[in-house]
Amino acid sequence: MTETDPLFDRLPDEERRALRAAARRRRFARGDTIFYEGDLGDSLHIVDKGHVAIRISTPLGDTATLTVLVPGDSFGEQALLDPASRRTASAVCLGAVETLAVGQRDFDDLRGRLPAVDRFLVDVLAAQVRRLSAMLLESLHVDADTRIYRRVLTLAEAFDADDNGGEHSAITVTQDDIAGMAGTTRPTVNKALKSAEELGMVSLSRGRITVTDRAALSRKARV
Repeated sequence: MTETDPLFDRLPDEERRALRAAARRRRFARGDTIFYEGDLGDSLHIVDKGHVAIRISTPLGDTATLTVLVPGDSFGEQALLDPASRRTASAVCLGAVETLAVGQRDFDDLRGRLPAVDRFLVDVLAAQVRRLSAMLLESLHVDADTRIYRRVLTLAEAFDADDNGGEHSAITVTQDDIAGMAGTTRPTVNKALKSAEELGMVSLSRGRITVTDRAALSRKARV
């Protein structure tokens, strides 16, 4: 999901202020699509408030959720590398969202004036490679149920901020979203979550999963 020290905060003060000054605040409502897969890329977004689902189209025409981004995460960075680049995924708001959007021209200007901004872009891309490598390794060596429980735990952490760190974390994503993130099918997710509910680890309702026993779920997920 995200690192505890957001990449944006790793910039020195001068570069961070410059990046914020170049950014344009954009506000979105729940269900809005910030950009669609295949759109021409023209900006980097940094999540300032809310949660954003990154989704791709599958060869069978379905939609799969790759990850859910939280404040401090960035997306759309590939647009800064190639002026003719196309979006490789869609970005969909899971609630009210605010982003800081930096256009390619402004970012190129910052890169020329402030070398640390270049390092920021490298760190963003490196984090993406680490995340994808970890997901590939997990998909090869970890069973589907365990992957599902791990994604639920990760999502619970992501939604904690909205619950003010409450004991029970309500996750407003669908089982299809979790299936995409865990690299499995919705029926497998439903079966695993029903089992977790019977054990008192989660509570299920329409479009919402509430973690009721995080310690037990962590043991089940082997984390």
